[in-house]
Amino acid sequence: MNGATNKITALYCRLSQEDERAGESLSIENQKDMLMRYAREHHFPNPTFFVDDGVSGVTYDRPGFQAMLVEIEAERVAVCITKDLSRLGRNSALTGLYTNFTFPQNGVRFIAINDNYDTIDPNRVDNDFAGIKNWFNEFYARDTSRKIRAVQKAKGERGVPLTTNVPYGYVKDLENPRRWVVDPVAADVVKRIFDLCMKGRGPMQIANQLKADKVLTPSAYRALQGIKTPNKKPEDPCDWHSSTVVAILERREYTGCTVNFKTYTNSIWDKKQRDNPLEKQAIFPNTHEAIIEEAVFEKVQQVRQQRHRNTRTGRSSIFSGLVYCADCGEKLYYGATNNYRPEGAFFDCSLH
Repeated sequence: MNGATNKITALYCRLSQEDERAGESLSIENQKDMLMRYAREHHFPNPTFFVDDGVSGVTYDRPGFQAMLVEIEAERVAVCITKDLSRLGRNSALTGLYTNFTFPQNGVRFIAINDNYDTIDPNRVDNDFAGIKNWFNEFYARDTSRKIRAVQKAKGERGVPLTTNVPYGYVKDLENPRRWVVDPVAADVVKRIFDLCMKGRGPMQIANQLKADKVLTPSAYRALQGIKTPNKKPEDPCDWHSSTVVAILERREYTGCTVNFKTYTNSIWDKKQRDNPLEKQAIFPNTHEAIIEEAVFEKVQQVRQQRHRNTRTGRSSIFSGLVYCADCGEKLYYGATNNYRPEGAFFDCSLH
């Protein structure tokens, strides 16, 4: 696409769950109607929609937005139009970066209709207030996040389950979605996993056994039950992974308790989930029927902590985890060469 007339007019729409709760008339369809009408009235060529529905404005890692950026950086976009500046995002620094640098560097004219913002005329008075508007948009995001966190904290401290994903082995009660009831078929698999671990099997060995026995993975089983899952449909519905087994073995909810505040984030901009230490979690016992006895669960945690990892040669030592360096006190790790001989095995300090 060499000529400007061959370039597209990017019509970007975004609606977050917070916007819906606030009752704003920002539905995707309303935004599409507004943007298409504006593009036609002003004779902008090749209007193309990029949409993010149900995605927060505090993150810029959105599928629709990223797809639009690909087109912009390939210089296939002449104009980008949004309903207002907040649709682009609610981080004042990043929104300013895109409007002041990314778009101009790629020859893109940016228009925010309701804010009367248009980069074709940098001397417009309304453009001077864009930074202030972006700051207010960011303040709105912070305030909304603060309110949501307060509500979630209050619910979590009352023992209301905060997780939206019911653990494998349970299903939501049809009469009370906040209550979990045992799914007998999946619960038997959970019991088997714990039993195999108690018998000394590691996560990889358990996963291989389940795969060999043609047991459906949690995602495949939920899909068969008609339950929506964020995971893609696997090619092999019985392809268990050790990470799935580990997640089941470490899930305390199987003892019949509700566990809230298991993870946290540092800020509304940082979406990385970090594990909370056990003392900062809120645990409420006997909130639903247990699948695993608490004594069994605790024993499994002990077994996993003491388990000896095999080396790449597939060998381990009965002394692994028990031997420490005489100089610094750090744990010694077992090693062996491929052409293994008993006299060639060794323990190595992690610091020396």
